[in-house]
Order: sequence, then structure tokens, then C-alpha cells
Amino acid sequence: MESCPTGAHDVHNVYEAQCPCRSLLDLLANKWTALAIGALETGPMRFGALKRLLAGVSPKVLTHTLRRLEDSDLITRTVYPSVPAHVEYELTELGRSVAEPLRSLRTWVEHHLDDVLGTERERDESLLG
Repeated sequence: MESCPTGAHDVHNVYEAQCPCRSLLDLLANKWTALAIGALETGPMRFGALKRLLAGVSPKVLTHTLRRLEDSDLITRTVYPSVPAHVEYELTELGRSVAEPLRSLRTWVEHHLDDVLGTERERDESLLG
């Protein structure tokens, strides 16, 4: 547990029900957040490109995810004056700082999926879902 640098709380403790750390953990533990941040590691992207890369995400969920990331200062949204409007999303310095641990998590998942499911897929993949 770490002392609160703002003095708003005695300590940050994600295990405490009322700690604001919980909402940040909820945001970062979301699969679409982890994937969006990973996609933006390569540089700014437009909404359509993000949607194509994050196969299976609905426009509504992607919009909600991007708004939450922007509200948390993890990404910036830049609107370029053109017709039609050109909007790009990019990681902030804070966003880049969380990209590394999220990349490690994504890599771990890719390397250990067979360990979790079993090499002969003894467990039904739907159990993860």
C-alpha cells in the first residue's frame, strides 16, 4: 500500500471497497482497455482503424472505452479540421506508462493459454468466457 500523494486518503488500497483505486483497476482490467492501449502503442490511430484491429468490439463499447481512457488522461483525442472530421486517438505519457504492464499481460495470455486450457483442450474454452 502506498501513501496517497494528494493527501486525499491515508493510503491507496485496491482491496478497500471505498478506495478510488478500484475504479482505475476496473478500467485497466477491462479487455477492451488492454487491447486499445496495446493498439495505440504503435502511434495515433483513427476510430475506424482501432475498430478493425480490435475485432469483435462494437462501436458503442469502443466509444465508451475511449471516453473512459480520455477521461483518465491515458489517451488524447485530437480532432483535425477537415470534412469529414478527422479524429485521432493517442496514448499520453501516463498511457504509455501503463502500456508496458498491459503488454506483459497480453503476452502472458498468448503464451499460457494452452497451459490453462490443456494441450488437448481438456477444458471447454467457454469456461474462460
